[in-house]
Amino acid sequence: MADRITQLQDTINQQAEHFCNSIGILQQCSVPSRFPGYDRSGSQTPQQSQEDFAQLFSTLIVKCAKDIDTLIESLPNEDSSQELQVQSLRRLEVENQAAAERLEEVVRKGEMLLEQIQSALSDIAQSQIESKFENAT
Repeated sequence: MADRITQLQDTINQQAEHFCNSIGILQQCSVPSRFPGYDRSGSQTPQQSQEDFAQLFSTLIVKCAKDIDTLIESLPNEDSSQELQVQSLRRLEVENQAAAERLEEVVRKGEMLLEQIQSALSDIAQSQIESKFENAT
């Protein structure tokens, strides 16, 4: 669970970074406003980039929010007691054992099939040798 919590914290930090960067882009690209009673000399034109920063950051923020939701949903429930977890582990162990037995059976059948194929290939090779020997004489 600590690993999930670490992932969640990292994703939340990433989301905060996206928010900060998007605010920085807003400040960088926004047009200055005039305030009554305050005159500022000199005009600076903001640097405009070809990228659509609004679309970029909205996509990043939405993706990050979905990742956060997914990580939160993957955390254990409060209802999940130690006994329920032990039962779940036992069930998984039984399923794992059954899968291992099926795998062993498939391997055994595969080895038998391999022996049959090798035997057939040996018979074919022997027939070809005998056929060449008969044709040579």
